[in-house]
Amino acid sequence: MTDFAATKALFHLPEGVIYLDGNSLGPLPKAAASRVAQAVEAEWGEMLITGWNKAGWMAQPGVLGDRIGRLIGAAPGHTVIGDTLSIKVYQALASALALRPGRKLILSDTGNFPSDLYMAEGLIAAFGQGHVLKTVAPEAVADQIDDSVAVLMLTEVDYRTGRLHNMAALTAQAHAAGVLTVWDLAHSAGAIEVDLTAAQADFVVGCTYKYLNAGPGAPAFISVAPRHAEAVRPALSGWLGHEAPFAFEPQYRPGRGIERMRVGTPPVLQMAALEAALDIWEHVDMAAVRARSIELTELFIAEVETACPSLTLNSPRDSARRGSQVAWRHPEGYAVMQALIARGVIGDFRAPDNLRFGFTPLYIGTEEVRAAVAILADILDNRLWDRPEYKARAAVT
Repeated sequence: MTDFAATKALFHLPEGVIYLDGNSLGPLPKAAASRVAQAVEAEWGEMLITGWNKAGWMAQPGVLGDRIGRLIGAAPGHTVIGDTLSIKVYQALASALALRPGRKLILSDTGNFPSDLYMAEGLIAAFGQGHVLKTVAPEAVADQIDDSVAVLMLTEVDYRTGRLHNMAALTAQAHAAGVLTVWDLAHSAGAIEVDLTAAQADFVVGCTYKYLNAGPGAPAFISVAPRHAEAVRPALSGWLGHEAPFAFEPQYRPGRGIERMRVGTPPVLQMAALEAALDIWEHVDMAAVRARSIELTELFIAEVETACPSLTLNSPRDSARRGSQVAWRHPEGYAVMQALIARGVIGDFRAPDNLRFGFTPLYIGTEEVRAAVAILADILDNRLWDRPEYKARAAVT
Protein backbone atom coordinates (compact mmCIF):
# COMPACT_ATOMS: atom_id res chain seq x y z
CA MET A 1 0.00 0.00 0.00
CA THR A 2 1.45 3.38 -1.01
CA ASP A 3 0.53 6.53 0.94
CA PHE A 4 0.26 9.15 -1.79
CA ALA A 5 -0.46 11.94 0.68
CA ALA A 6 2.88 11.12 2.28
CA THR A 7 4.74 11.08 -1.03
CA LYS A 8 3.23 14.42 -2.07
CA ALA A 9 4.66 15.98 1.07
CA LEU A 10 8.15 14.98 -0.10
CA PHE A 11 8.05 17.32 -3.12
CA HIS A 12 8.38 21.07 -3.42
CA LEU A 13 5.30 22.18 -5.36
CA PRO A 14 4.90 25.95 -5.88
CA GLU A 15 1.82 27.48 -4.30
CA GLY A 16 -1.08 27.82 -6.71
CA VAL A 17 0.37 25.48 -9.35
CA ILE A 18 -1.18 22.26 -10.65
CA TYR A 19 1.77 20.44 -12.15
CA LEU A 20 0.81 18.11 -15.01
CA ASP A 21 4.20 18.06 -16.72
CA GLY A 22 6.14 15.55 -14.67
CA ASN A 23 6.33 13.45 -17.83
CA SER A 24 8.71 16.11 -19.15
CA LEU A 25 10.49 17.28 -15.98
CA GLY A 26 9.70 16.01 -12.52
CA PRO A 27 9.40 18.51 -9.64
CA LEU A 28 12.03 19.00 -6.96
CA PRO A 29 12.16 16.41 -4.18
CA LYS A 30 12.57 18.42 -0.98
CA ALA A 31 15.52 16.30 0.12
CA ALA A 32 17.42 16.93 -3.12
CA ALA A 33 18.51 20.46 -2.24
CA SER A 34 20.23 19.42 0.98
CA ARG A 35 21.70 16.30 -0.63
CA VAL A 36 23.21 18.33 -3.47
CA ALA A 37 24.45 20.92 -0.94
CA GLN A 38 26.14 18.09 0.94
CA ALA A 39 27.83 16.93 -2.26
CA VAL A 40 28.98 20.47 -2.99
CA GLU A 41 30.11 21.52 0.48
CA ALA A 42 31.04 18.43 2.49
CA GLU A 43 32.24 16.28 -0.41
CA TRP A 44 33.59 18.49 -3.21
CA GLY A 45 34.39 21.35 -0.82
CA GLU A 46 36.16 19.40 1.93
CA MET A 47 37.29 16.20 0.21
CA LEU A 48 38.34 17.73 -3.10
CA ILE A 49 39.58 15.04 -5.45
CA THR A 50 39.63 12.44 -2.69
CA GLY A 51 35.84 12.42 -2.95
CA TRP A 52 36.11 9.94 -5.80
CA ASN A 53 37.16 7.39 -3.17
CA LYS A 54 35.95 8.78 0.14
CA ALA A 55 32.46 9.79 -1.02
CA GLY A 56 32.09 6.85 -3.38
CA TRP A 57 31.59 8.97 -6.48
CA MET A 58 33.19 6.43 -8.80
CA ALA A 59 30.93 3.59 -7.67
CA GLN A 60 27.69 5.60 -7.77
CA PRO A 61 26.76 4.89 -11.42
CA GLY A 62 26.42 1.20 -10.61
CA VAL A 63 24.85 1.69 -7.18
CA LEU A 64 22.21 4.07 -8.51
CA GLY A 65 21.82 1.97 -11.63
CA ASP A 66 20.81 -1.00 -9.52
CA ARG A 67 18.28 1.10 -7.64
CA ILE A 68 16.67 2.03 -10.95
CA GLY A 69 17.02 -1.58 -12.05
CA ARG A 70 14.78 -2.69 -9.19
CA LEU A 71 12.05 -0.32 -10.44
CA ILE A 72 12.14 -1.72 -13.97
CA GLY A 73 12.68 -5.41 -13.26
CA ALA A 74 16.27 -5.57 -14.47
CA ALA A 75 18.67 -8.25 -13.27
CA PRO A 76 20.90 -7.01 -10.42
CA GLY A 77 24.25 -5.69 -11.60
CA HIS A 78 23.11 -5.01 -15.15
CA THR A 79 22.04 -1.34 -15.09
CA VAL A 80 24.33 1.69 -14.98
CA ILE A 81 23.77 5.45 -15.19
CA GLY A 82 25.70 8.18 -16.93
CA ASP A 83 25.83 10.44 -19.98
CA THR A 84 22.64 11.41 -21.83
CA LEU A 85 19.78 9.34 -23.16
CA SER A 86 20.84 9.96 -26.76
CA ILE A 87 24.29 8.56 -26.00
CA LYS A 88 22.75 5.50 -24.36
CA VAL A 89 20.50 4.97 -27.39
CA TYR A 90 23.57 5.09 -29.61
CA GLN A 91 25.43 2.62 -27.40
CA ALA A 92 22.55 0.18 -27.21
CA LEU A 93 21.76 0.28 -30.92
CA ALA A 94 25.39 -0.06 -31.96
CA SER A 95 25.88 -3.02 -29.64
CA ALA A 96 22.73 -4.73 -30.87
CA LEU A 97 23.68 -4.27 -34.53
CA ALA A 98 27.12 -5.72 -33.87
CA LEU A 99 25.46 -8.86 -32.53
CA ARG A 100 23.51 -9.26 -35.79
CA PRO A 101 26.22 -8.69 -38.43
CA GLY A 102 24.31 -10.37 -41.26
CA ARG A 103 21.27 -8.10 -41.03
CA LYS A 104 20.98 -4.46 -42.04
CA LEU A 105 17.47 -3.32 -41.11
CA ILE A 106 16.56 -1.27 -38.02
CA LEU A 107 12.80 -1.24 -37.44
CA SER A 108 11.13 1.56 -35.48
CA ASP A 109 7.87 3.47 -35.54
CA THR A 110 6.72 6.94 -36.50
CA GLY A 111 5.75 7.64 -32.89
CA ASN A 112 9.29 7.16 -31.63
CA PHE A 113 11.01 10.14 -30.05
CA PRO A 114 12.79 11.98 -32.87
CA SER A 115 16.13 12.01 -31.05
CA ASP A 116 16.21 8.20 -31.05
CA LEU A 117 15.67 8.21 -34.79
CA TYR A 118 18.32 10.90 -35.26
CA MET A 119 20.83 8.79 -33.35
CA ALA A 120 20.00 5.81 -35.56
CA GLU A 121 20.50 7.90 -38.70
CA GLY A 122 23.83 9.20 -37.41
CA LEU A 123 24.98 5.72 -36.45
CA ILE A 124 24.07 4.36 -39.88
CA ALA A 125 26.11 7.10 -41.55
CA ALA A 126 29.06 6.52 -39.23
CA PHE A 127 29.01 2.74 -39.67
CA GLY A 128 28.81 2.97 -43.44
CA GLN A 129 27.80 -0.70 -43.69
CA GLY A 130 24.54 -0.35 -45.58
CA HIS A 131 22.17 -0.33 -42.61
CA VAL A 132 18.69 1.07 -43.17
CA LEU A 133 16.21 2.64 -40.73
CA LYS A 134 12.57 1.78 -41.45
CA THR A 135 9.73 3.46 -39.57
CA VAL A 136 6.12 2.34 -39.72
CA ALA A 137 2.94 3.32 -37.91
CA PRO A 138 2.97 2.10 -34.27
CA GLU A 139 0.11 -0.30 -34.86
CA ALA A 140 1.93 -1.80 -37.87
CA VAL A 141 5.15 -2.74 -36.06
CA ALA A 142 4.19 -6.34 -35.31
CA ASP A 143 3.42 -7.02 -38.99
CA GLN A 144 6.89 -5.83 -40.05
CA ILE A 145 8.98 -8.08 -37.78
CA ASP A 146 10.71 -10.80 -39.79
CA ASP A 147 14.15 -12.33 -40.31
CA SER A 148 15.33 -9.34 -42.36
CA VAL A 149 15.30 -7.13 -39.24
CA ALA A 150 18.42 -6.80 -37.12
CA VAL A 151 17.07 -4.59 -34.33
CA LEU A 152 13.62 -3.49 -33.20
CA MET A 153 14.07 -0.05 -31.61
CA LEU A 154 11.00 1.37 -29.86
CA THR A 155 10.00 3.79 -27.13
CA GLU A 156 7.55 1.89 -24.95
CA VAL A 157 5.26 4.88 -24.37
CA ASP A 158 4.74 7.33 -27.25
CA TYR A 159 5.91 10.76 -26.11
CA ARG A 160 3.05 12.56 -27.89
CA THR A 161 -0.02 10.38 -27.40
CA GLY A 162 0.90 8.10 -24.51
CA ARG A 163 0.25 5.03 -26.68
CA LEU A 164 1.73 1.99 -24.91
CA HIS A 165 3.50 -0.79 -26.79
CA ASN A 166 3.28 -4.34 -25.44
CA MET A 167 6.94 -4.87 -24.64
CA ALA A 168 6.66 -8.55 -23.72
CA ALA A 169 4.66 -9.53 -26.81
CA LEU A 170 6.76 -7.56 -29.29
CA THR A 171 10.02 -8.77 -27.74
CA ALA A 172 8.86 -12.38 -27.92
CA GLN A 173 7.88 -11.93 -31.55
CA ALA A 174 11.21 -10.27 -32.31
CA HIS A 175 13.20 -13.05 -30.67
CA ALA A 176 11.26 -15.67 -32.61
CA ALA A 177 12.56 -14.00 -35.78
CA GLY A 178 16.11 -13.64 -34.46
CA VAL A 179 15.68 -9.89 -33.88
CA LEU A 180 17.23 -8.02 -30.94
CA THR A 181 15.33 -5.26 -29.12
CA VAL A 182 16.26 -1.79 -27.90
CA TRP A 183 13.57 -0.28 -25.66
CA ASP A 184 13.48 3.35 -24.55
CA LEU A 185 11.76 3.78 -21.16
CA ALA A 186 11.83 7.59 -21.06
CA HIS A 187 8.07 7.71 -20.44
CA SER A 188 7.83 4.36 -18.64
CA ALA A 189 10.32 4.28 -15.77
CA GLY A 190 8.49 5.51 -12.68
CA ALA A 191 5.20 5.76 -14.56
CA ILE A 192 4.10 2.20 -15.28
CA GLU A 193 5.05 -1.29 -14.18
CA VAL A 194 8.02 -2.61 -16.17
CA ASP A 195 9.58 -6.06 -15.90
CA LEU A 196 12.58 -6.33 -18.20
CA THR A 197 13.53 -9.78 -16.96
CA ALA A 198 10.09 -11.24 -17.64
CA ALA A 199 9.93 -9.54 -21.03
CA GLN A 200 13.44 -10.77 -21.91
CA ALA A 201 14.32 -7.32 -23.28
CA ASP A 202 17.83 -7.14 -24.75
CA PHE A 203 18.90 -3.51 -24.37
CA VAL A 204 16.99 -0.86 -22.43
CA VAL A 205 17.66 2.85 -21.97
CA GLY A 206 15.88 5.68 -20.20
CA CYS A 207 16.19 9.03 -18.49
CA THR A 208 15.88 10.06 -14.85
CA TYR A 209 14.59 13.64 -15.06
CA LYS A 210 10.97 12.82 -15.90
CA TYR A 211 8.98 10.50 -13.63
CA LEU A 212 12.08 9.69 -11.55
CA ASN A 213 12.40 13.38 -10.57
CA ALA A 214 16.20 13.72 -10.60
CA GLY A 215 16.23 17.23 -12.07
CA PRO A 216 17.12 18.96 -15.35
CA GLY A 217 20.14 17.41 -17.01
CA ALA A 218 20.01 14.30 -14.82
CA PRO A 219 21.90 11.29 -16.24
CA ALA A 220 20.41 8.52 -18.33
CA PHE A 221 20.56 4.79 -17.66
CA ILE A 222 21.22 1.71 -19.73
CA SER A 223 20.44 -1.91 -18.90
CA VAL A 224 21.79 -4.92 -20.77
CA ALA A 225 20.35 -8.42 -20.45
CA PRO A 226 22.78 -10.77 -18.66
CA ARG A 227 23.05 -13.02 -21.73
CA HIS A 228 24.60 -10.15 -23.71
CA ALA A 229 26.64 -8.46 -20.99
CA GLU A 230 30.00 -10.05 -21.77
CA ALA A 231 29.48 -10.22 -25.53
CA VAL A 232 28.84 -6.59 -26.42
CA ARG A 233 31.61 -4.24 -27.41
CA PRO A 234 30.32 -0.68 -27.14
CA ALA A 235 30.83 1.68 -30.07
CA LEU A 236 31.64 4.43 -27.54
CA SER A 237 34.63 2.92 -25.79
CA GLY A 238 35.11 5.57 -23.13
CA TRP A 239 37.82 5.72 -20.50
CA LEU A 240 35.51 4.67 -17.68
CA GLY A 241 34.24 1.71 -19.70
CA HIS A 242 37.78 0.32 -19.73
CA GLU A 243 38.51 -2.74 -17.63
CA ALA A 244 41.25 -0.85 -15.78
CA PRO A 245 40.79 2.92 -16.28
CA PHE A 246 43.67 3.86 -14.02
CA ALA A 247 46.13 1.55 -15.75
CA PHE A 248 46.11 4.18 -18.52
CA GLU A 249 46.72 1.63 -21.23
CA PRO A 250 46.92 2.90 -24.82
CA GLN A 251 44.44 0.29 -26.09
CA TYR A 252 40.85 -0.25 -24.98
CA ARG A 253 39.80 -3.36 -23.08
CA PRO A 254 36.08 -3.51 -22.25
CA GLY A 255 35.15 -3.60 -18.58
CA ARG A 256 33.24 -6.44 -17.01
CA GLY A 257 29.57 -6.65 -17.93
CA ILE A 258 27.58 -3.45 -17.61
CA GLU A 259 30.71 -1.51 -16.62
CA ARG A 260 31.71 -1.41 -20.28
CA MET A 261 28.66 0.75 -20.96
CA ARG A 262 30.14 3.58 -18.95
CA VAL A 263 31.62 6.36 -21.07
CA GLY A 264 32.40 9.69 -19.43
CA THR A 265 33.02 11.08 -15.97
CA PRO A 266 30.04 10.54 -13.64
CA PRO A 267 27.96 13.72 -13.05
CA VAL A 268 28.51 13.89 -9.31
CA LEU A 269 26.13 16.71 -8.44
CA GLN A 270 23.32 15.30 -10.56
CA MET A 271 23.87 11.87 -9.01
CA ALA A 272 23.34 13.45 -5.60
CA ALA A 273 19.94 14.75 -6.73
CA LEU A 274 19.10 11.37 -8.25
CA GLU A 275 20.01 9.62 -5.00
CA ALA A 276 17.58 11.82 -3.08
CA ALA A 277 14.86 11.25 -5.67
CA LEU A 278 15.29 7.48 -5.58
CA ASP A 279 14.88 7.50 -1.80
CA ILE A 280 11.21 8.32 -2.37
CA TRP A 281 10.78 5.23 -4.54
CA GLU A 282 11.91 2.97 -1.70
CA HIS A 283 8.44 3.48 -0.18
CA VAL A 284 6.41 3.20 -3.39
CA ASP A 285 4.71 0.17 -4.93
CA MET A 286 4.66 0.41 -8.73
CA ALA A 287 1.40 -1.55 -8.98
CA ALA A 288 -0.24 1.05 -6.75
CA VAL A 289 1.24 3.86 -8.84
CA ARG A 290 -0.12 2.32 -12.01
CA ALA A 291 -3.58 1.77 -10.53
CA ARG A 292 -3.80 5.37 -9.31
CA SER A 293 -2.45 6.66 -12.61
CA ILE A 294 -5.24 4.88 -14.48
CA GLU A 295 -7.80 6.30 -12.05
CA LEU A 296 -6.52 9.84 -12.61
CA THR A 297 -6.24 9.64 -16.38
CA GLU A 298 -9.69 8.06 -16.68
CA LEU A 299 -11.15 10.84 -14.55
CA PHE A 300 -9.37 13.47 -16.61
CA ILE A 301 -10.65 12.07 -19.91
CA ALA A 302 -14.23 11.83 -18.64
CA GLU A 303 -14.22 15.34 -17.17
CA VAL A 304 -12.61 16.96 -20.23
CA GLU A 305 -14.98 15.27 -22.67
CA THR A 306 -17.91 16.61 -20.66
CA ALA A 307 -16.60 20.13 -20.13
CA CYS A 308 -14.44 20.76 -23.20
CA PRO A 309 -16.16 19.41 -26.35
CA SER A 310 -13.84 21.39 -28.66
CA LEU A 311 -10.93 19.12 -27.71
CA THR A 312 -10.26 15.81 -29.47
CA LEU A 313 -8.69 12.95 -27.54
CA ASN A 314 -5.32 12.02 -29.06
CA SER A 315 -4.47 9.19 -26.67
CA PRO A 316 -5.76 5.61 -26.59
CA ARG A 317 -9.07 5.43 -24.76
CA ASP A 318 -8.24 2.00 -23.35
CA SER A 319 -6.12 2.54 -20.23
CA ALA A 320 -4.30 -0.75 -20.84
CA ARG A 321 -2.89 0.76 -24.03
CA ARG A 322 -1.93 4.10 -22.49
CA GLY A 323 0.94 5.26 -20.31
CA SER A 324 0.56 7.92 -17.61
CA GLN A 325 -0.22 10.84 -19.89
CA VAL A 326 -3.16 12.12 -21.91
CA ALA A 327 -3.04 14.23 -25.05
CA TRP A 328 -5.74 16.37 -26.63
CA ARG A 329 -5.81 18.02 -30.02
CA HIS A 330 -6.86 21.62 -30.64
CA PRO A 331 -6.02 23.82 -33.65
CA GLU A 332 -4.74 26.50 -31.25
CA GLY A 333 -3.11 24.02 -28.91
CA TYR A 334 -0.02 26.13 -28.25
CA ALA A 335 -2.00 29.22 -27.25
CA VAL A 336 -4.38 27.16 -25.12
CA MET A 337 -1.44 25.64 -23.23
CA GLN A 338 0.15 29.05 -22.66
CA ALA A 339 -3.14 30.35 -21.27
CA LEU A 340 -3.33 27.33 -18.98
CA ILE A 341 0.21 27.89 -17.72
CA ALA A 342 -0.63 31.54 -17.02
CA ARG A 343 -3.48 30.26 -14.83
CA GLY A 344 -1.17 27.89 -12.93
CA VAL A 345 -1.93 24.63 -14.75
CA ILE A 346 1.34 23.43 -16.25
CA GLY A 347 1.28 20.90 -19.06
CA ASP A 348 3.09 21.20 -22.37
CA PHE A 349 2.59 21.38 -26.11
CA ARG A 350 3.86 19.05 -28.82
CA ALA A 351 3.60 19.94 -32.48
CA PRO A 352 1.49 20.18 -34.44
CA ASP A 353 -1.56 20.57 -32.15
CA ASN A 354 -1.06 18.42 -29.05
CA LEU A 355 -1.84 19.55 -25.52
CA ARG A 356 -0.03 17.01 -23.34
CA PHE A 357 -0.74 16.31 -19.67
CA GLY A 358 1.21 13.94 -17.42
CA PHE A 359 -0.22 12.34 -14.28
CA THR A 360 2.10 11.43 -11.45
CA PRO A 361 0.26 9.96 -8.45
CA LEU A 362 3.20 10.72 -6.17
CA TYR A 363 2.00 14.33 -6.05
CA ILE A 364 -1.20 14.62 -8.15
CA GLY A 365 -4.67 13.58 -6.97
CA THR A 366 -8.32 13.86 -8.00
CA GLU A 367 -8.65 17.36 -6.54
CA GLU A 368 -5.95 18.68 -8.87
CA VAL A 369 -7.49 16.88 -11.85
CA ARG A 370 -10.92 18.45 -11.35
CA ALA A 371 -9.45 21.91 -10.72
CA ALA A 372 -7.34 21.69 -13.87
CA VAL A 373 -10.37 20.73 -15.99
CA ALA A 374 -12.40 23.66 -14.62
CA ILE A 375 -9.66 26.10 -15.61
CA LEU A 376 -9.25 24.47 -19.03
CA ALA A 377 -13.00 24.73 -19.67
CA ASP A 378 -13.03 28.41 -18.71
CA ILE A 379 -10.15 29.14 -21.10
CA LEU A 380 -11.88 27.36 -23.97
CA ASP A 381 -15.41 28.56 -23.32
CA ASN A 382 -14.33 32.20 -23.13
CA ARG A 383 -11.55 32.04 -25.75
CA LEU A 384 -9.07 33.30 -23.18
CA TRP A 385 -6.29 31.74 -25.22
CA ASP A 386 -6.91 34.21 -28.07
CA ARG A 387 -4.32 36.78 -26.98
CA PRO A 388 -1.08 37.73 -28.78
CA GLU A 389 1.16 36.88 -25.83
CA TYR A 390 -0.13 33.31 -25.78
CA LYS A 391 0.66 32.80 -29.47
CA ALA A 392 4.30 33.96 -29.36
CA ARG A 393 6.38 30.78 -29.50
CA ALA A 394 9.01 30.35 -26.81
CA ALA A 395 12.21 28.36 -27.35
CA VAL A 396 10.87 25.45 -25.28
CA THR A 397 7.25 24.36 -25.82
